[in-house]
Amino acid sequence: GIYPLVAIFAVGILTRDTKVGRYAWPLVLFGLGMALYHNLVYYHLIPESITPCTEGTPCTSRQLEWFGILTIPLLSLASFLGIGICLHRFWCLTQRVK
Repeated sequence: GIYPLVAIFAVGILTRDTKVGRYAWPLVLFGLGMALYHNLVYYHLIPESITPCTEGTPCTSRQLEWFGILTIPLLSLASFLGIGICLHRFWCLTQRVK
């Protein structure tokens, strides 16, 4: 998830730990995978009948949709992509300094 990343990045910033990516990448990749899967289900690229969604909480219900395209699954995917890009850039910058 995305919530533990807040604590990981906060500790990394406070301690000036340049190796924060070691702890963050597994969560970013897991979150990215889950967000991608949820988008595939949400946009009906994976049949809902083979997903683990429960009857009371369907994975494809539209709870929020801004401007006809921005949905919660899409925002989640964008967030994890953005965090991954920033983390990669941070890693590139710290490698140049050494």
